[in-house]
Amino acid sequence: MYAFDYQRPTSRDAAKAAASGADARFLAGGQSLIQAMRLRLSQSERLVDLGAIADLKQIKADANGVTIGAMATHASVASNADVKRIAPAIAELAGGIGDPMVRNMGTIGGSIANADPAACYPAGVLAFNATIHTDRRTIAADDFFVGLWETALKPGELITAVAFPAAQKAAYVKYRQQASRFALIGVCVVQTAGGVRVGVTGAKSHAFRATEIEKALAKNFTAEAAKAVKMPTTDINADLHGSAEYRAAMISVIASRAVAAALAR
Repeated sequence: MYAFDYQRPTSRDAAKAAASGADARFLAGGQSLIQAMRLRLSQSERLVDLGAIADLKQIKADANGVTIGAMATHASVASNADVKRIAPAIAELAGGIGDPMVRNMGTIGGSIANADPAACYPAGVLAFNATIHTDRRTIAADDFFVGLWETALKPGELITAVAFPAAQKAAYVKYRQQASRFALIGVCVVQTAGGVRVGVTGAKSHAFRATEIEKALAKNFTAEAAKAVKMPTTDINADLHGSAEYRAAMISVIASRAVAAALAR
């Protein structure tokens, strides 16, 4: 690991000040960044640890949905009563991430900022049409994930919360890679009065919406309708875990399981 300066501010303003004027990065749960730094795949002059900023950990419910602070851990999201009541699919998604250590350290803000192509939260953010709040602006889910480990965040921009609207029916299902527990394919399906959205992770360089399945489910919200969709292989990942054809086929299969789970609630 390369040498770096470490700071642990107790407020957002102090965090912003600590991150200015240097090659600095915000540190959330550290489940990805620290590992990359240990392997010398990433380097920064300064890490600004957000773990002591209490208001970034808050989870609040209102008439429109639930807003989850960026530093809320996966474990706290999974166990929160408001998340379970308003967006149970997100609670279940969080409860299925990694192992207990990862769930007790990793955070929603760190996960979506890292934008791992096989992470679970991005699929949920897209499917729920969530809003990402930062210290500068709000970013729509469809505009947030733009490439491999790349988001719409600007240098020094801090995620403060993610707002999930209430849904009529929703579920997230993943077919996990057994060693890493990341999603080989993960699909979140959400039905609202405004239509159906389907977020997919693990299949491309970043999470995306399966519009072909969305159109089918808008006409007929059944597991059979989702499974019948033949997804194109364009830009689909291929590696030792599965070919592009396999992954494309699995998107429809996992989507059908998510629809079945949503209907069973």
